[in-house]
Amino acid sequence: MDSKAAWRTKHNRLNLWIEEMVKLCEPKDIYLCSGSEQEYHKICDELVEKGVFVPLRQDKRPGCFWCASDPADVARVEDRTFICSAKQEDAGPTNNWKDPKEMHQLLGKVFKGCMQGRTMYIVPFSMGPYGSKLSVIGVQLTDSPYVVVNMYIMTRMGKRALEVLGSEGEFIPCMHSVGAPLSVGQKDSTWPCAEEKYIVHFPEERSIWSYGSGYGGNALLGKKCLALRIASVKGLDEGWLAEHMLIVGITNPQGKKKYFAAAFPSACGKTNLAMLTPTIPGWKIECVGDDIAWMRFGEDGRLYAINPENGFFGVAPGTSVQSNPNAMETIKKNTIYTNVALTEDKDVWWEGMTPSPPERLLSWKRVAWSKGVKEPAAHPNSRFTAPAKQCPIASASMDDPRGVPIEGIIFGGRRATLAPLVCESFDWEHGVFMGACVSSEMTAAAKGVIGQLRHDPFAMLPFCGYNMGKYFGHWLEMGKKTSAALLPKIFHVNWFRKGEEGKFLWPGYGENSRVLKWMFARIEGKVEATKSAIGLLPKTSDIDVQGLSCSQEQLNALFAIDQGAWMQEVKELKRYFSMFSATMPSPLKKQLEDLEQRVQT
Repeated sequence: MDSKAAWRTKHNRLNLWIEEMVKLCEPKDIYLCSGSEQEYHKICDELVEKGVFVPLRQDKRPGCFWCASDPADVARVEDRTFICSAKQEDAGPTNNWKDPKEMHQLLGKVFKGCMQGRTMYIVPFSMGPYGSKLSVIGVQLTDSPYVVVNMYIMTRMGKRALEVLGSEGEFIPCMHSVGAPLSVGQKDSTWPCAEEKYIVHFPEERSIWSYGSGYGGNALLGKKCLALRIASVKGLDEGWLAEHMLIVGITNPQGKKKYFAAAFPSACGKTNLAMLTPTIPGWKIECVGDDIAWMRFGEDGRLYAINPENGFFGVAPGTSVQSNPNAMETIKKNTIYTNVALTEDKDVWWEGMTPSPPERLLSWKRVAWSKGVKEPAAHPNSRFTAPAKQCPIASASMDDPRGVPIEGIIFGGRRATLAPLVCESFDWEHGVFMGACVSSEMTAAAKGVIGQLRHDPFAMLPFCGYNMGKYFGHWLEMGKKTSAALLPKIFHVNWFRKGEEGKFLWPGYGENSRVLKWMFARIEGKVEATKSAIGLLPKTSDIDVQGLSCSQEQLNALFAIDQGAWMQEVKELKRYFSMFSATMPSPLKKQLEDLEQRVQT
């Protein structure tokens, strides 16, 4: 085992924690990550030697690797994700709760000796730009080299994070093991993991324990675990917001720039909006972040946001030159591909990447695949891990420690008939109500039940680290921290409305810039809006459809309010909100009553 001197830091509390975890997990070696490029390449080379990584063709995808997980370890495991707050009511009805004392006892048993035969990597990392008051330092201990190289891309990782931490700074301890100890002479698996999995958060302790999974948000603990579940509780205690939101900068032809944050449930076009290529002349979009926003009010009373991440962990299937050219450009180099298909000439492929697949592939299950095979070649949740700064429209503000001033907040869902293309809230409180009402319809292909609703308030349902009723209340309180004039305007969008023939009424993708143009004009006070039962709607003449084959009839249908459908929505929201019982803020109950009254009249 490495000597203590090789990994000891200047932070005594951190050293004591590491010593405690070494004693518990019994690793063969200990390695403190420096975060250097040389270190990254060395670990990647070791993964190639072990058969975990396959290097892709250097003339086409330099610095890229393909790998495949165990088929039992392919996604976040929500049913094995726990919030262990001291009181069950603090976890709320949408989280799995376990008593923290019982969970610590259980974790003590499963972690005992779990790193035997393996190296314990110490991964110090910063969520957010170095030197920002909004950033948080974490330290992850892991026995997975795959996790180390992904954390190198996804976070600001290494020596510099330790320097920022100093000898007394606060850090979030993140304990991770794949749960597969190696005995002497035992051959290692290409993807070690355990059947038993625990992804555990202790909100009061500000700590994370993850066992049994080597994949994505279960194992890259800076991502959903720290940046949302623990950070949301930290934000509640300290008066800021940790949100499942993209951040974009939008510049008009006159050179004026405004920043927007947007929350969308899965399959609602979040990544596409984060990397949008506008179709209207003279408009420009820059990507600050595609997944997470931490927001706090500045001394000037405006809301400022940072993207705490440093990379993209994007879903591959459906990503193409047509749907997201900027994403395709981003992942041409220095990218790790997990669970996509491998071509015969060492390139990658997934469903939706091209109109038809190559004749023969190696599937994500590492078996031969050919045209006509019913099983997909790439797993539906297959991923790419890529440096954010490789995005062609990456904003220079990604590293700005002050963050960017947010002037518009956008919520969205996938609704075939109910929600209009765009709607502005009456005020902050009504905007919070809009966020609480976010939902999407399941597709028939996915669930077999057309129109079945999946509620996902603020797109935070799997990621809020505390009682969601209190979370709604926290958003309401945030609106009192500054003057109404300085608060961002709040909008709701729905790119997925369909006409009577079942076809989408709006072309989507780059054309969504036309909707952003209207929002921009609303923030500037350049256009009027029409008051409706559900919020403020555009005049159809103010939506720029020049060059689009979009008829007046289509525009009218995109903004039509169906009284009967909205009455059904009110009924469904009453049922859903009742889940939060006493923690549901009374202003939101009143908002629902007011909506019902407006819809009826």
